[in-house]
Amino acid sequence: MKHALLIAAAAVLICGCATHQDPVLNELDAYKAEFTEWPAHVPTDMTADAPLAGNGDIGLTMKTAEEGITFFIGKNDFWRALQSYPEGGLALPGALLLSSDVISSGAYHAEQLPGSAEIRATYTLPENELSVTAWVAATDNKVVIELASRKEMSLDLAFLPTEDGPLASVISQGTDEGCSWMTRSFCDNPRLQWDSHVALALNHATGSLTLKPGKKQTLVLAVYTNIDTPEWKEKAISEARSCLGKDMAALKDAHRSWWSAFWNLSHVDIGDEWMERYYYQSQYLLACSSRAGKFAPGLWGPFICSEETAWAGDYHLNYNYQSPYWGCFSSNHITLTENYDQPLLDYMEKGRDYARELLGCRGLYYPVGIGPLGLSSAAWPDTDEKMDDQYGYTDHLLDGGNMFWGQKSNASFGAVNMMMRFYATWDEEYARKIYPYILGCAEFWEDYLVLRNGKYESVNDCFYEEWPERGSDNDVNPTCSLGLIRMVMRGALEISSMLDVDGDRRSRWQDILDNLSDFPTGYAQDGRLSLKNSDRKGADSRSEDFKPSGLNRIHMHGVLIPPMVSGPLTDARYSGIMLDDMNHWTTREGSDWGGSMSNGVETVYAGAARLGFSPEKILQYLRERIEMGSYPNCYIVAAGGGIETLAAVPFTINEMLMQSFEGTLRLFPCWVRSQDASFRHLRANGAFLVSASIKEGTIGDVELLSEQGRPCRMENPWPGQTVLVRHSDGSTEELQGDFVEFPTQKNEKLWIELLSTRI
Repeated sequence: MKHALLIAAAAVLICGCATHQDPVLNELDAYKAEFTEWPAHVPTDMTADAPLAGNGDIGLTMKTAEEGITFFIGKNDFWRALQSYPEGGLALPGALLLSSDVISSGAYHAEQLPGSAEIRATYTLPENELSVTAWVAATDNKVVIELASRKEMSLDLAFLPTEDGPLASVISQGTDEGCSWMTRSFCDNPRLQWDSHVALALNHATGSLTLKPGKKQTLVLAVYTNIDTPEWKEKAISEARSCLGKDMAALKDAHRSWWSAFWNLSHVDIGDEWMERYYYQSQYLLACSSRAGKFAPGLWGPFICSEETAWAGDYHLNYNYQSPYWGCFSSNHITLTENYDQPLLDYMEKGRDYARELLGCRGLYYPVGIGPLGLSSAAWPDTDEKMDDQYGYTDHLLDGGNMFWGQKSNASFGAVNMMMRFYATWDEEYARKIYPYILGCAEFWEDYLVLRNGKYESVNDCFYEEWPERGSDNDVNPTCSLGLIRMVMRGALEISSMLDVDGDRRSRWQDILDNLSDFPTGYAQDGRLSLKNSDRKGADSRSEDFKPSGLNRIHMHGVLIPPMVSGPLTDARYSGIMLDDMNHWTTREGSDWGGSMSNGVETVYAGAARLGFSPEKILQYLRERIEMGSYPNCYIVAAGGGIETLAAVPFTINEMLMQSFEGTLRLFPCWVRSQDASFRHLRANGAFLVSASIKEGTIGDVELLSEQGRPCRMENPWPGQTVLVRHSDGSTEELQGDFVEFPTQKNEKLWIELLSTRI
């Protein structure tokens, strides 16, 4: 996007309306994803390769095949609420099928447009062409499908009920004053934690649909669950009925206004259209998946096209649930993270029970996977017979009936995104919301850690997921846990100070910080110092039975990305070890740098930027990784990952353009100096919105908006030169040094310039 277009977009927003010529939407639509072949991975229990649309609650997956166009409708709040893995999890509400000879025989071309948030497809024969535009209203529970043809034609229209999976459902269909509807329910089963109902209502009767040349036909599908409203069925039918014969222009204007405002929150231009496409498409797909006030998305977001989703589509807490959001904070898309906290807060009562009953501790102890409304999605099968059949182990009440897999850090890992948002916003109201959770994590480690020889140790705490047999000799001091403990203690200290509470507890937290075991290292075969997964096996063992493994994503999750407890400025020695390990990563045919084909694409490259790895190689390796595994819809595919991969490109690019961990703002810290770039309103820790550019290797003037009036510490963008800081009241400061510090006022705009360029 060019600067002039952004100014025009701002004018549109000030007017309070969006038009079909909105410059932001038009510019973002240039990053379209294109399809010329029918999807090959639909239906699937993981990531679909079809065109996708959504509004953060309802997801639309558009499959074209011999039978026609199938619109799979997913919804983040439609769960089989069983506490028995893998029987529970997200379920498929249903689908709508459009079929005709033009679809099955015509030449296919589709586009996924991130700016206007639409799917556009054409099916072309010599004698006719069918055009289809589909979108999920950003401000309403409606899916809109616009149809047009060159010649008169007929289509068959039908609901496709979902075939039952692990649990039988009740499905019904009917018509109501020209509208057709379908419902699906999981109910009347004592094993359910709550009943789930969904209704899909269409503003047209199923059967035959006739298109007239030159006349658009609009189908509107209203979708509601009992989570939305107790009158879920009545609401869906009444809204579909209200759309009979109505023009959807007002709904589309509201839809486009929402997306225009979303895209105007921040902007990057890196002079690489290929990478920018993945940057913006990733943000589009996440915005389609997550919305404030709605259930948080599971592993696959709302793009559900199969009754059984892998890993129940749940909230996996040893990184998968957290990682989709990691690019949102620096991209200034904080609103996409609004729904993240609620499942973790809803689980606190159970987490306290597990800590007390299983470990004899206060605080929060969470299993690997949870769901919404306090659901234990990663529970063992509910009978010994099922347990034996699935896992070859007969105790279905192992570890209280839940899958902890030996890991003690899942609740603290859940706190990662809370702390990222806190540091990015310094919002006192938000701090009050999350403090009980942070306090619960701190209390857990206060009780669980063992003090031995003056150092606190985390014992029987697995680095990887391990089979949780009682009495097993598990890890001591896993690197990831040590990093998360540091993050929790620092967070408890800072938030309690902000809120002026629990002052008498801070000395204990500081003591743990001061005396926590060092991150484990050892000497590799070539004699260099390298990272270890954990110190050793067994609480009492003193042997060095963990050999150095080198840096991998799990180390980074606890130390670097995203907890921010180590970095080049605060821990140069340890950062040097990590960087040296990273320099020993290799690429080879059929594999990838950093091992991110399996998991961790959202971690490896952003972490490399934080460590100061070669920016040229980061961009090269990231592109190679995407080319090795991605779909036409710009979904980066990983063996175990779903929407988590959507953070990979935004998080990496933002970290290359701007960093703000370690209490210091750094501009273009890991950028290719010969490649011009700019950004607008990236969010820095300390609640700063920052805009800057680099041209011919020189950083230009910097604009900074201070939301909370905190002091700013910045690495001098012009080493050895004098920095001029201009405040909005007209006052100025001249600063020198490798790092410059200056005060700010709340909601103040400041300009940072190289003194010699001022006229």
